[in-house]
Formats: sequence, structure tokens, C-alpha cells
Amino acid sequence: MQPAVNPVVNPSTATLDIIEKLIAIPTVSRDSNLGLIEWVRDELARQGVKSRLTYNDANSKANLFATIGPEDRPGVALSGHTDVVPVDGQDWTSDPFVPTVRDGRLYARGAADMKSFIGTVLAQVPQFLAADLKTPVHLALSYDEEIGCVGVRRLIDDLAAAGIRPAGCIVGEPTSMNVVTAHKAQTQYRCRVHGHEAHSSLTPHAVNAIEYAARIVCRIRDIADRLRASGDRIDGFDVPFTTLQTGVIRGGTATNIVPRDCQFNFEFRCLPGADPQHLFDEVRAYAESLLPEMRAVAPQADITWELLASAPACDTSERAAIYSLAQALSRGETGRKVAYATEAGLFHQAGIPTIVCGPGSIEQAHKPNEYIELAQIAACERFVGKLIAELGADAPALQRQGSG
Repeated sequence: MQPAVNPVVNPSTATLDIIEKLIAIPTVSRDSNLGLIEWVRDELARQGVKSRLTYNDANSKANLFATIGPEDRPGVALSGHTDVVPVDGQDWTSDPFVPTVRDGRLYARGAADMKSFIGTVLAQVPQFLAADLKTPVHLALSYDEEIGCVGVRRLIDDLAAAGIRPAGCIVGEPTSMNVVTAHKAQTQYRCRVHGHEAHSSLTPHAVNAIEYAARIVCRIRDIADRLRASGDRIDGFDVPFTTLQTGVIRGGTATNIVPRDCQFNFEFRCLPGADPQHLFDEVRAYAESLLPEMRAVAPQADITWELLASAPACDTSERAAIYSLAQALSRGETGRKVAYATEAGLFHQAGIPTIVCGPGSIEQAHKPNEYIELAQIAACERFVGKLIAELGADAPALQRQGSG
């Protein structure tokens, strides 16, 4: 797969080759990512770079952390997740795990989210090694970001235990190479409504789990409408208020059977500073107000809750040195705020100033025929190249201004 030669908009062949290798390893979150992690580990080892791996409890997935440059001082972490979302049920025009270039775009699952960033960084390892870095670069690859930022928590904990704390972090999620300083928190819950089953001709003697679940879903929507109309706002966000929505619902067996069970998943995307627990407590209090009438018919009726995933907000000050550094490296917009969540919130929570900046558009992520513009990969190459020069300077911006 060779695109037409155009040095202005096309990335290097070396970068495309590595991106292709990463994409060809189908690291869907439900499967292992070890094939990719071990390939990266071995490739780094071939170039004399040691890797630190942290595994999940089943030893079926791993994070990777590596440092290039002096190890006695904090550096800049370049962070990316290795997992991708499934392609099940999506209508692709080509094999999603066989990268295809056409019309100036690279099509594949993970092309935008976010193997192009990882591949671009890995392709620059020889340049990092040759640069005599005064400030180190840290490579941080994680597992299971797509199901709740699971792996990076273990990576961050491991680094803290080892006394390793980067001075700043750049998470390479697709931002069209714009510099993002803030994103919302995301919290996902599952609600299970347990009612009482009966033949539909005996409806008054049953507790319809779907109908009670629907009432809770409607209350979630009412809260969302209230926050949209009169809730707190932060200027600069593409969606400037906290949002709630129900994404999955399941229940019932047949039209003539009053359903005993129903479950649904819902989420909050909260502005920095907003308290998702407060919103959850409001939803739960309403649900508990329904229990007396449910139990008047069936004493065993119940409503239970499960926290599925959570990712904290990121809100990095524009006075932070990592922001100033990224601002100097990027040709895109700076200081942007976005509604989606990333691993940046966890680095931020751990006291590591973090921004988000990577190639591709989030609008293409998770879709059939996911793609990235080749020009975006080339822009990321330029960004990393300028970062190498900066970290090789005697007084890089990150040290001149402190950690922020």
C-alpha cells in the first residue's frame, strides 16, 4: 500500500508501515492486546530501549511504558490506548483490519482512534535516540480505554509506586492536531428493575419492569433537559453544559407476558467541577420513590444499580508548561475544550499536567469506514519532530516554565 508521493501532505513510508502493522493486529477491547504490546516491546528492545509492562489480573492484556533520554529527570509522556471498538454490525466497504489508502485517506479500524498517533511516535524513535535529549520522552501505551479507561489506571499506579512522574503528558486522541486543555468527565451506570411476571390478562397483579424502567429513563431525560435549559455552562466547550442520556435498554420476553426484568445503561458527561454523584443520587432517589407502589403488588420487587465505568474530567490550566509547549509545537487551534472523555483526566487527577493533541477527527472514530487524512499523519510527524528538537534543547519550554 503506497500512496502517491506528495511530501507536502503525505507522511513518510516508515510511519505508514508502522501504522499498518499496528492496525493489522485487531486489538478489539474484548480481546487481548498482547500481540501489539509485545511487538512494540521487541521493536523498542531492538533499538536499545527498555520497556516496563503492567498486566491485567488475567495476564491477557498489558500496558507499556518506556523512557528515551535521561532517566534521572521527569519528561514528556506521549500516551495512547491500544484497544479499538468492535466492527460488529457495521457496513464496511473494505476489511477494517487491512489498512487501505484511497483519495488521500487511510481507512481502517483504529486509523483515527488512535493507532496513527502511536505509529507516528514509534516511527520517530530513531530520531529520539539520535537527538541527545536533555529532557526525556516517555512512551505510554494502555489497554481497555474504550471500556472505561481501565488499563491506564494500573499504569499510573505502577509509575507512582516506582517513583516515576512525568512533568507533563500529551494524550494523542484525535483532535485534528488542535490542543485541547479540558474535557468532560464520563460516568456510566446500569440500572436493573426487577418486577413480577404474569400473563398480560392479569396485568394488575404484576409489576411491569419495563414500564418502571421507562419512568426512570424519562426522569433522566427530564434532568438532562433541565441542565440544558438552566444548568451551569463553561464557555469554550463544544457542548457547554452537563449531559445525560440512556444508551441501552433490554427487557421482556413476549407481548402477552408482563415483563419481570428490565435493565438499561445510562451515562453522565459532566463539566469539570460538576459532581456526577449528585446527579446519580437524584436519579436513585426518584427510583426509590417508586418502590413502595411496586412492592405493594410484589414484595420482592427491587431496583439495583451498578457503576460500569468512570473517567474524570481534565481541566489543565493554560499557564501549565505542557500547554505552552504544545502550543509552540502545534499549528492548530489551542485551548480548546471537548465533550468526550479521555485518559487525560486520569493523568490530570494524578497530578501530571496533561493536554490532548493528536491526528484525525473524533467525528470519524468508532464509525464504519473509519479514516484519517494522510495530511493529519504528516502534521503529527511535524509535531513530533519539533518536540524532539525542543527536548534536545538545553532549556526546553517544559523546564523553563516549570510543570504548571
